[in-house]
Amino acid sequence: MTLPANKIVLMLGANSDVAKAAILQYIVSGYRVIAASRSIKELETFARHHAIPADRIEITYFDAVAFDSHEPFYKSLSAKPHIVVYAAGFLKNNEEALRDWESSFQMMKVHYCGAVSILNIIAMDTSNTNLERIVGLSSLSGVRGRKSNFIYGSTKSAFTQYFAGMRQYLFERRVAVNVIVAGYIRSKMTAGLNLPESLMLEPEFIAHSVVKPGNTFIIVPGFKWKIIYHILRLLPEQLVARLP
Repeated sequence: MTLPANKIVLMLGANSDVAKAAILQYIVSGYRVIAASRSIKELETFARHHAIPADRIEITYFDAVAFDSHEPFYKSLSAKPHIVVYAAGFLKNNEEALRDWESSFQMMKVHYCGAVSILNIIAMDTSNTNLERIVGLSSLSGVRGRKSNFIYGSTKSAFTQYFAGMRQYLFERRVAVNVIVAGYIRSKMTAGLNLPESLMLEPEFIAHSVVKPGNTFIIVPGFKWKIIYHILRLLPEQLVARLP
């Protein structure tokens, strides 16, 4: 059996708070991480701050919305990954997204188009017999359309559905696919938003589900958010329409 020390994790969107927390947990578990992001300097500072050994992390440039660069990026990797995590994210409030097409389009590109572009390439590489799992970081905002965040939510809904199909597509190759459907995360992306403190989750808590997702397709971290998830799924549309 291959030991974790010989396994490679490709972290796409590695500068997010959840991604950084997951990187630390993967490394403690014995994995080597290829941390891919536009934010090279921030990741280098992060690696130094946590004294991550150079042989446990490799930092490389990746732009989720530079679609033409995705195939060359994948071919240039120093090793084919065993585990792939897509954690890239971008958020604009709904009112701004409604008025500014570029804000809406950027969320679509980061959350959906970028994921489909790079993950199609990875999934179609049948020569990579190492591949055993793909994990995506989604959101409860994508469970039902709500007037306060339906543009962001729609991009996460599409993301989750893409992963659902990918799970079926890769089943015969025994590649596990999981999606983390997270609630409110205390992170730089949500900083400044007026969110209920009692529902905030720490990046490290979400990262644990990323690193050890198990076999369930949809993972909802936190018991409060599990309840909210099931309520949202079952709530009649006339009641959903009354939600903020």
